[in-house]
Amino acid sequence: MALLTLQNAHLAFGLAPLLNGADFAIETRERIGLIGRNGAGKSSLLKVLARTQVLDDGAMALQGGVRITTVPQEPIFALNTTVFEAVSNGVSRARELRDEYEKLAVEGGDEHTLSNMQHEIDELDGWAWESKVATTLSQLSLNADTLVSTLSGGLKKRVSIAQALVGAPDVLLLDEPTNHLDLAAIAWLETMLQSFKGSAVIISHDRTFLDNVVTRIVELDRGKLTGFPGNYSAYETQKAAQLEFEATVNAKFDKFLAQEEVWIRKGVEARRTRNEGRVRRLEALRDTREKRRDSLGRVKLEITSGAQSGKIIAELTDVSKSFGKNVIVKDFTSTILRGDKIGLVGPNGIGKTTLLKLILGELQPDSGKIRTGAKMQVAYFDQLRDGLNEEATLAEFIAPGSDWIEVGDRRVHVMTYLQDFLFSPARANAQVKMLSGGERNRLLLARHFAKEANVLVLDEPTNDLDIDTLELLEEKLANYEGTVFIVSHDRRFLDNVVTSCLVAEGNGLWREYEGGITDWQAQSKLMASLAEQQNAAQNTGSPAEPSVKSTSTSPFGLASSQALIDATTAKAPKPDKPAAVVASAAKAKLNYKDQRELDGLPAKIEALEKEQTEINALLGEGSIFQTDPKRATTLAKRVSELDELVTTAMARWEVLGG
Repeated sequence: MALLTLQNAHLAFGLAPLLNGADFAIETRERIGLIGRNGAGKSSLLKVLARTQVLDDGAMALQGGVRITTVPQEPIFALNTTVFEAVSNGVSRARELRDEYEKLAVEGGDEHTLSNMQHEIDELDGWAWESKVATTLSQLSLNADTLVSTLSGGLKKRVSIAQALVGAPDVLLLDEPTNHLDLAAIAWLETMLQSFKGSAVIISHDRTFLDNVVTRIVELDRGKLTGFPGNYSAYETQKAAQLEFEATVNAKFDKFLAQEEVWIRKGVEARRTRNEGRVRRLEALRDTREKRRDSLGRVKLEITSGAQSGKIIAELTDVSKSFGKNVIVKDFTSTILRGDKIGLVGPNGIGKTTLLKLILGELQPDSGKIRTGAKMQVAYFDQLRDGLNEEATLAEFIAPGSDWIEVGDRRVHVMTYLQDFLFSPARANAQVKMLSGGERNRLLLARHFAKEANVLVLDEPTNDLDIDTLELLEEKLANYEGTVFIVSHDRRFLDNVVTSCLVAEGNGLWREYEGGITDWQAQSKLMASLAEQQNAAQNTGSPAEPSVKSTSTSPFGLASSQALIDATTAKAPKPDKPAAVVASAAKAKLNYKDQRELDGLPAKIEALEKEQTEINALLGEGSIFQTDPKRATTLAKRVSELDELVTTAMARWEVLGG
């Protein structure tokens, strides 16, 4: 039986219907990813489910005793509140009830009343609420005595989640939970949700997060809710097939309507009595066509790159920077060239913004040299959205004092330009403060991309954007001729855009890795594996493999040895050279066990690649996502496992001298 059900739900604000006869249900122990365009009504739907927003029409049924808790996108806490006090608000009913019970018991209250109160406290597990709060804080690594106001955005989000979890809800509603969280916190949240005993409805733009967490995708599109079994990758396959089918049906409908319109214009024949039914049918067809809400268009996003900058954007040599005893950057050397797309990755507060300011010459180092390039035109996209004038209209914000805007070498009317970013002419005169979070981001993109700039600095650009806009932004940035710096924790976004990552590894150490997040993580895991093999070989007395310095642990829990990294992450245009681990191992004479392993590796690699090819062919065909979504999800995970197995086997083959 469903925990919660919506039937024929209708909800509208002004002329825009957000829910139009929508049906929805939440089953036990399922995790639903709620997706849709900015402004489609996702947050409003969450408010309906939380019973803080009333439907215009339709019915909502809730199973008896079901507890629903919301984790808002931007949590708000009272001033001077400690973490313990904030999290305790999640069991406020149990606290109040127990305090009242204890007071009445001392005063000799009515036994029947006390019995009823005792029963409710038992149901809420309220006798030991302090212990529950302390346990939850321990699990989430939160300090009970810290003032919430002193915490970062990511830790405040963690406090908000702890507040929700301590009440043991049956349904957890999460609105963009990964916003402001770093990679380590996102990984923690994924693990927590995977083991959560209740159900969850999650609004998120983070496609990797959705892939790792949800069991069903529900899309809010044109007022309707459509469910797709499986994670986000499964949804992508099913949605493509659905859109193709929908386009075919609509094309046939439009062709038939056009034929009927030709017939009605003949006039006399249409007025004959025996054809009145056909006339009525045509009127119905016209009404259906008018009501059919076609798929919304895509954002027409163009990025103006301006005049070409110099070939070198920045050249840093042994750069160090500290604030007091806090070492932010230590002995950092790198060359950033025109056209590079760099992702800055690290925990919140590690110093990504400081490193970026050093690279752009906005901050002077304590030691070392920085040479910045010529003819740089820098445009900033700020995650705090400080550049927004809340009281201005959209048109005034984009083109103050004018009806026209200069976009590169084109002069465009402000209404046309706003339509390119999916803002209708009717909304052009609305105030900025009326926009949703995602629409605000889209408006900022509209203004920034009208400027001529050959260096883009994007600070958490993916927050609140809908996935369609996000994918188009990826495409445009990948083809952008200028230089891009991106601070983001969105793994798929970075994988699809950046050419290399600057990764914080603790104690002021920064290293550059070719490729995106997946490439960095694969290299780190491979090097950690090689280090383990080296240590095992030394402990068992096997022939010496590469000599490796003792590894330290990065803020992401991955080995970060100097020798290991240098063996695999040499960046172009430096000449390629064999890794030290390969060279030293090749010279060593293999023992019997290692020789046997080397002889068997080619067959093992061939078998793994064959399995990989077969699974990719099955998933590529697509039908399995509809006929057997559970197996499709399992196979998709197996593909990722095979990638790592093949990489590890190839590395081992090289180490053994293959």
